[in-house]
Amino acid sequence: MSETSAVVIGASGGIGSALVRQLEAAGHHAVVHALSRSGTGLDLEDEASIAAAAARIAEGPPPALVIVATGVLHGDHQPERAYRMLTAEHLMRDYRLNAVGPALVAKHILPLMPRQDRGVFAALSARVGSIGDNRLGGWHAYRASKAALNMLIRNLAIEHGRTHKAGIVVGLHPGTVATDLSAPFQAGVAPEKLFTPEHSASALLSVVEGLTPGDSGGVFAWDGQRIPA
Repeated sequence: MSETSAVVIGASGGIGSALVRQLEAAGHHAVVHALSRSGTGLDLEDEASIAAAAARIAEGPPPALVIVATGVLHGDHQPERAYRMLTAEHLMRDYRLNAVGPALVAKHILPLMPRQDRGVFAALSARVGSIGDNRLGGWHAYRASKAALNMLIRNLAIEHGRTHKAGIVVGLHPGTVATDLSAPFQAGVAPEKLFTPEHSASALLSVVEGLTPGDSGGVFAWDGQRIPA
């Protein structure tokens, strides 16, 4: 066991809770911080709560792995199938939760990561956030907010790499996972392409394990394939 910690934000969700279970079972880190709004009061829309969580993490072993396993797709707002459905409220909600929140987590936690040793900061992104891979359109707020997240990841990777030469900052696409986020959209998904949270978490941790500093700034799918920007 190394004298490092792992941090999972969104630990009450399907993928997040599976990540926590697998990280704890693996025993590679002295501490696994399982953070969520419902469990520990970390709210992506409240920077003070993020700063407070970072302060608690700083009291223990440095975080060598940070995964922001959060995201919003539906709820009060369903994905827009046409531009006539666009609203400022929907766009801003998705940006706050899918892009701004993870960026603020990075602001407070990236400085805590090891300077000389390998460390990975990852945020759950989505293939539909790829501009180059967009063939269908629609889902405007979700696509745009995830594209914004991907740009932030690239920016963070460049800056972080200047001081943390072995540091890695990436986005991860977990696939279509049987969680509340995808629940309204699972009917048309082939059974072999609908993953359990445990399967997705295991695949993502395998991808993380194989990353190098040269991968920093990229977005990678559950199978290790790089997703175009």
